[in-house]
Amino acid sequence: MRGLAGSFIESRSGSFAPILVLAMIPLITAVGFSVDYTSAVQTRSTEQAALDAAILSITTMDTASTKPQRQLVLQDTYKENGGQGTATLNSFDVSANGTATAQATASFAMKTVFMQMARIPTVAIGVTSAVNKAPALVEATFKVSGVSGYWNKTMTLYGTMFGAKEGKPLMTIDYKYGGGTDPKGYGTTTVSKIDSLGVATVAQTQVCKVGKKAPDGVTLNTDQFGTKYYCVDTMAAGNTAGASIDVSQMAGLYL
Repeated sequence: MRGLAGSFIESRSGSFAPILVLAMIPLITAVGFSVDYTSAVQTRSTEQAALDAAILSITTMDTASTKPQRQLVLQDTYKENGGQGTATLNSFDVSANGTATAQATASFAMKTVFMQMARIPTVAIGVTSAVNKAPALVEATFKVSGVSGYWNKTMTLYGTMFGAKEGKPLMTIDYKYGGGTDPKGYGTTTVSKIDSLGVATVAQTQVCKVGKKAPDGVTLNTDQFGTKYYCVDTMAAGNTAGASIDVSQMAGLYL
């Protein structure tokens, strides 16, 4: 049978073999093109997933980060997630309420195998990704649980709004030493909220005193030196949880 097939192909008297060879060329080309196309589809899917992960990663960076800094993180994260080629950060903006909006693209020239027969050495693969991320923080509550010390002092919580260069006071914690012979220095602490106009409103007052007996309903505590003391909390009306501060528009908080 093998000899018959060989003699059939080598026969010069027939014309079917050349026709068969010529007919197989477009068939092989079509099959090859489908293989390269499938590979391109799979590669594009990987590139898209990698770019999506990369653009999400840069939304968690410090709001003071520059676009070039975000570009570096975008490219590194893109590659770490299996992306090939170059990822480009086209835009990154932060609105007044802290919402981050970004748009990025990635491109890769995938080498072909069978398409090279048709003089197509590479296939350009491009993907696009966009994100719109609202601020994660909306409100923070600060409640004093205990303050002690020998010196009068005031701590101020500052917040820097998105797009602003300087911070503004949001809350103050003012401590006044009770004085006397108190060995630990217990006193009165006042927590106040500060609005956008700089007006302070008392949110919580805590008075800590040394004593062997606490008022009714108040817990008597013992510190590390064996001193008995108690703290009485007096909350401002309508704010029994402490000082609630709106931080949804803040890029950073510091004392």
